[in-house]
Amino acid sequence: QLQASGGGLVQPGGSLRLSCKVSGINLEYYAIGWFRQAPGKEREGVSCVTTDGGSQRFGEFVKGRFTIFKDNAKNAVYLQMNRLEPEDTAVYSCAARYGSTCSLRFEYDYSGQGTQVTVSS
Repeated sequence: QLQASGGGLVQPGGSLRLSCKVSGINLEYYAIGWFRQAPGKEREGVSCVTTDGGSQRFGEFVKGRFTIFKDNAKNAVYLQMNRLEPEDTAVYSCAARYGSTCSLRFEYDYSGQGTQVTVSS
């Protein structure tokens, strides 16, 4: 089971830290991806991290604003989002994929409920 949390309302230029808490699987064997979906738009890959946390990928729109951190000991993955823009408004969710590689395409084994991020003044 995966549960995303940490969303909320933030002003443009602000920051949020999203958490993905994982239960029922050993995170050491799973890559994790973050995805988002805005109303009327298709789901898009935000970021992903490999099993050991040593390699990450980001969507082109991130432009260095986000970082991802995987804590296998706590069975959690965090997405730190800085310099948020109104275009970042969406529901953010996380997903788990067995194996070492990660993908920004939704090719995952498990996913969970998302958390709403709203960027507005």
